[in-house]
Amino acid sequence: MKDITIHPRTTVKKAMEALDKTAEKVLLVVDKNRTLIGTLTDGDLRRHILKGRDLTDIIENAFYTNPVFIFQEDFDPDKIKSVFLKNKINLIPVLDKNRRVVDFITWEKAFGNNKKLENQKLDIPVVIMAGGKGSRLDPFTKVLPKPLIPLGDKTVIDRIIDNFRIYGIYKFHLTIHHMSKIIRAYFEEKNPNYSIEFTEEDEPRGTAGSLKLLKNKLNGPFFVSNCDIIIEADYADIFRFHTKNSYDVTLVASARQFNIPYGICNLNGNGSLKMIQEKPEYNFLVNTGLYVLNPGVIDLIPDNQLFHITHLIDKVKENNGITGVYPVSEKAWIDVGQWSEYRKALKVIENI
Repeated sequence: MKDITIHPRTTVKKAMEALDKTAEKVLLVVDKNRTLIGTLTDGDLRRHILKGRDLTDIIENAFYTNPVFIFQEDFDPDKIKSVFLKNKINLIPVLDKNRRVVDFITWEKAFGNNKKLENQKLDIPVVIMAGGKGSRLDPFTKVLPKPLIPLGDKTVIDRIIDNFRIYGIYKFHLTIHHMSKIIRAYFEEKNPNYSIEFTEEDEPRGTAGSLKLLKNKLNGPFFVSNCDIIIEADYADIFRFHTKNSYDVTLVASARQFNIPYGICNLNGNGSLKMIQEKPEYNFLVNTGLYVLNPGVIDLIPDNQLFHITHLIDKVKENNGITGVYPVSEKAWIDVGQWSEYRKALKVIENI
């Protein structure tokens, strides 16, 4: 049995790293005797983080304490399937008579790899902002437009689209400007098995301005992605999070922890030393460049102006709208927008 257990005294940061390593996307919380005391999902950690808690907190107050399970002696394939269907879960732990974890059953194992949960499929459009010059990646982008930069054996934009295609999404809009003819030619030659439409800017309009050109083509909620980021997350869950909470905008953010390797001087108001804080750790939620937007927010974008997504979020707030934040782990976000991050991304892709 693959070990997907975790101790309740583990930190949130370590738990996020453990979840990143397991395809099951759930951890079984056990005591020192492997007795099941709960389950932990990325949703549990997300709710914990959104309460303003630190990544250094232990998971003791984050995991679910009343999980669904079956006893080893009651193991029956038909019964297991009914438990899956009733509870809409992805994994069921198997316990011995003393409630110790001895195995687990996944949805795929019970139903076969081709049978997926119905709520994992999405039928919504995706807008990919692909019009920028990518000047931070010079001299690469003097030859190729940023979306077509290779990342392993695929281009960046192919990897972005492939992640959406997993969820059945087939309609994509590309906003283009810099080296637009090359991007058009690439997809014409590729002849993909999904729908792709181009919207060309006559001049750069920022990270949100070009959405105005799509006003009559987007009638429901839609994803927006920068063309230099790859997010390894549950897109169906992101969309459910957006609609369930009735947000106008949902921003996907990476939970990052920054360690200062020095003693930090905190001062009193008169300039004297108050205290030295040794090697402090700070937690932030960093904007990744992936969003879900309601079509109504497009009306807030001015015509023919440089307008960034941060301006749009401010406008949403001014108009009493709400922007939600969906946290993902640090490793779930691959940024290829500058050389230092691109080199890191190459190493990550090599290890996938």
